[in-house]
Amino acid sequence: MTSTAASLGEVFARTRAEHRAALIGYVVAGDPDRATTLAVLEALTAAEVDVIELGIPYGDPLADGPTIAAAAQRALDGGTRMADALEIAAEARARNCAPIVFFTYVNPVDKYGAERFAREAAAAGAVGAIVPDVPLEEIERFAPPLRAAGLDLPLLIAPTTPPARAARIAAASSGFVYLVSRLGVTGAGKAPDVAWAQGALARLRPVTALPLAVGFGISTAAHAAAVGALADGVIVGSALIDAYRGRSGTAAARAAGEYAAALRAALPPR
Repeated sequence: MTSTAASLGEVFARTRAEHRAALIGYVVAGDPDRATTLAVLEALTAAEVDVIELGIPYGDPLADGPTIAAAAQRALDGGTRMADALEIAAEARARNCAPIVFFTYVNPVDKYGAERFAREAAAAGAVGAIVPDVPLEEIERFAPPLRAAGLDLPLLIAPTTPPARAARIAAASSGFVYLVSRLGVTGAGKAPDVAWAQGALARLRPVTALPLAVGFGISTAAHAAAVGALADGVIVGSALIDAYRGRSGTAAARAAGEYAAALRAALPPR
């Protein structure tokens, strides 16, 4: 049975009505294999993860730390490519999994063809795409095919982004705005900079009506609670992958689901 995934706007409207932040989990398509990825996506959905970022494995992941880079390499070694990630998303939609936002980079999209990627991603049921290495100055060249296909394009704001530029990034975003909570690549080794995130959220709320989600460094229930008290979304990647690394099939799904459920339970009412 196929289903129509909720849009990002619908997801955040629901979590707002439930007086809590959305929980967004990141996994790499094909890590360690297709069947495990699908089992993990189902387990995350059962754990009430609201949105899933599905990483398309890539050999030069500029924003990704060692955990995600290793997961991408495992997927590549297993033969997972762009077309496979699109097929996984389509199967996840058929299984009524949480809405999927692809996470990829400019080079794989350009190589595959931006129009083709946008068309096939939308057909697979994805509701958006995050492409962190697209600079703001190039977004109007890159974004039209994605927008035409109905995909949202959340953009990233870093701690080093000046306020005026952050406002322009927010204006160019759709779906939500992704706030990077600390400098450097992704990873669970350092805690999120909650104080910076609090200030950034306060500066951005007057200039955008989009939901504001915070990621990078969130790995514990305490982190999720602290960020979830402030932001509209809590993004967890490396720590989620670490939760099931080295496992496959139902064992991986169980580990991922239990970890996600603990984070979900930690989100405070707002």
